[in-house]
Amino acid sequence: METTNHLDYRRMMEQALRGVIRDSLLQVAESGLSGEHHFFISFHTEAPGVEIPANLRRQHPEEMTIVLQFQYEDLEVDEDTFAVTLNFNSVPMRLLVPFAAITSFVDPSAAFGLSFTGNGEDSDTPGPDEPKAHTPAGKVVPFTPHRPTEAGG
Repeated sequence: METTNHLDYRRMMEQALRGVIRDSLLQVAESGLSGEHHFFISFHTEAPGVEIPANLRRQHPEEMTIVLQFQYEDLEVDEDTFAVTLNFNSVPMRLLVPFAAITSFVDPSAAFGLSFTGNGEDSDTPGPDEPKAHTPAGKVVPFTPHRPTEAGG
């Protein structure tokens, strides 16, 4: 009987790249943002584990972008999620975002960005909009300046 040992490189690559985001946020949670660093973080609002106020979910039923720059509070980072309080129309709101829900992470000051093409779920089988097993799910992308749809910074 032949045994097949399947190495899921797509999943390993995505986890490694999401680890860059986690490490960046951990450093900011501990020491604050230094210099010109700031982050644009886009995520699937309907992904499992995302916790955002109902009014934000109505405004952004699929995806939203937040900014961590000047006005954020209580950034907490653990193995699988980050939580932060941001002001939306001068009202503080708490967001909890699993790293698996993130679709992009950009630090314009460093001309650094990551883009993910998955559906925001942490599953073993690629969905219809996810890359095939031989293509990394996350990739380093050239920085392209853009304005977020919803700013928190």
